[in-house]
Amino acid sequence: MASDVTVEGEGPWVIELADVRDPLCEALLRDYYVDVSDRWYQHREGRDSTPEEIETGFPQMRSDDLAPPTGEFVVARRADDAAVIGGCVGVRLLRDDTGSRVAELRRFYVRPEHRRAGLGGALLACAEEIARVWGVPTMRLDTRLDLREARALYLRHGWVEVPAFSDAFYAEVWYAKPLG
Repeated sequence: MASDVTVEGEGPWVIELADVRDPLCEALLRDYYVDVSDRWYQHREGRDSTPEEIETGFPQMRSDDLAPPTGEFVVARRADDAAVIGGCVGVRLLRDDTGSRVAELRRFYVRPEHRRAGLGGALLACAEEIARVWGVPTMRLDTRLDLREARALYLRHGWVEVPAFSDAFYAEVWYAKPLG
């Protein structure tokens, strides 16, 4: 699955499936982790993460389930330079408390220099399409209140706030989207 998208002011990008274990993807996921970790500490303690906190926490951030058969990992690559990755999103297939299949959005990230130009919406649409191909009726995600830009994007794309479905440590707000 791959699609082309032109991002306002940046030229063409290719949205495509990728191997979450690829070194470029691992570097992107590390950038994601630093970003969300820094935001966490800024919001709660008024400081960025320490190098020790990053080195301890990043290896604990599990992403291996974003590969078949339990998931997929999608990246946005510059069409003219495949080494430039602007963002990513993971989709994990699982069963909810009732036993129904559900797709969960994970590791959604757009590098700061590429935000507010449409790349996030393109990645989100691709993740939703993967879930549709799987035949899953609903997507869901949990996130933090301080990730305001992402939360606004979800709402713009038809996601709605729902009651808590997980007790993950960092989860503060939950969203879902029927894919009908």
